[in-house]
Amino acid sequence: MTEDAPRLYLIAPPNAGDAAFPDQLSAALDAADVACVRLRMRDSSESEIGRAADRLRPICHDRDVALLVSDFVGLVERHGLDGVHLESRSAKAVRDARKALGADRIVGAYGGASKHTGMSLAEAGADYVSLGPIGDGVGLGEETATPDLFKWWFEMIETPVVAEGRLDLAAAAALAPFIDFLAPSHSVWEHPDGPAAAVRAYAKALSD
Repeated sequence: MTEDAPRLYLIAPPNAGDAAFPDQLSAALDAADVACVRLRMRDSSESEIGRAADRLRPICHDRDVALLVSDFVGLVERHGLDGVHLESRSAKAVRDARKALGADRIVGAYGGASKHTGMSLAEAGADYVSLGPIGDGVGLGEETATPDLFKWWFEMIETPVVAEGRLDLAAAAALAPFIDFLAPSHSVWEHPDGPAAAVRAYAKALSD
């Protein structure tokens, strides 16, 4: 865990392939410091995700923001992406992705709310581990990640940690001392004043 303020890690919405999204993303990235954007288009085909990646990559890279894709390891080199985020909670998947992508690309992984799973992913070589979901009822019956889990990780584990889920500003402020990255999703793209306003608000909550 760094002593600096956590950085924002944006999770693109399911409609990231729409024609209007590049302008929304540009506005969000220009609003405050963002470290990373993840494409997570679960209901889209690999080719659709690849086309979206080609549209969004220059927007991210012109601003020195990493662009990752969820799970589709094969898209990383093909579309000039910075890495992959694995949602399978599998240490073997982390090792396989590292072997395929080499040391220079990012391999991140989702550990749910489990200390054991998170540690396994870190030991397998993940560059970061994301923990979640956060918030009541978010996980559809899945155990949620608590502030105590992030505090434990901060004290015990060197691998950077991402907090993700249906976050709000209060959760961001409460978690800020114990995380490296904050990954809000819906609350950014559904903000009534637009994604730029949401990004500015989250950045303020993390730095105050």
